[in-house]
Amino acid sequence: MTLEQSAVRPPAQSRGAGPAGQRRRSRREEILEIAVGLFATRGYHGVSMDDIGAAAGVTGPALYHHFAGKEAMLAAALIPVSEQLLAGGQARIAESSGDAAAALVALVDFHVEFALANPAVIALHLHELDRLPEDPRRQIRRLQRLYVEEWVSTLTVLRAELDAGEARVLAHAAFGLMNSTPFLGGEVDRVRRAELLRAATLSALQG
Repeated sequence: MTLEQSAVRPPAQSRGAGPAGQRRRSRREEILEIAVGLFATRGYHGVSMDDIGAAAGVTGPALYHHFAGKEAMLAAALIPVSEQLLAGGQARIAESSGDAAAALVALVDFHVEFALANPAVIALHLHELDRLPEDPRRQIRRLQRLYVEEWVSTLTVLRAELDAGEARVLAHAAFGLMNSTPFLGGEVDRVRRAELLRAATLSALQG
């Protein structure tokens, strides 16, 4: 599966249910998914609005009806994802009821699943975040810092020998492992990839 094929499906308002009760995606979501895939595979500067419109089967005026430009598309892809990661991490910790060991396993499971499901968005975060204007970039950085601190808090409870700075180093190292999904080939099936990433990350964090 290519990055373009596995691009994230960003949240939006429902337009009704599809087969088996699934929500039907809006046209805006479909266009954004295509844009994310193109950005991830060709690079932000390698994609024009005309390219996105052609891939989506949308004319110029109709495309600009949904998005003001490429920067707006990038922000629409990255801000909700950062919000979802923070909310998901906080939920996993809350569900662990004060058990730091269980919380760490839950955080790793959560992030590995996200990274495997959304390699295109991981690639955008790694390579294209600086393309955004200052305000959305600052918002995303703030959300990312808050997410990191959820991991830091869990690690410092679990491993009393670590101070916050040391736990932060380990958290970022763990993200490096888990966020390697854009670079993984298909020679190992998804279930086994998840197992390997979880084991490697937990080994790095548990000491």
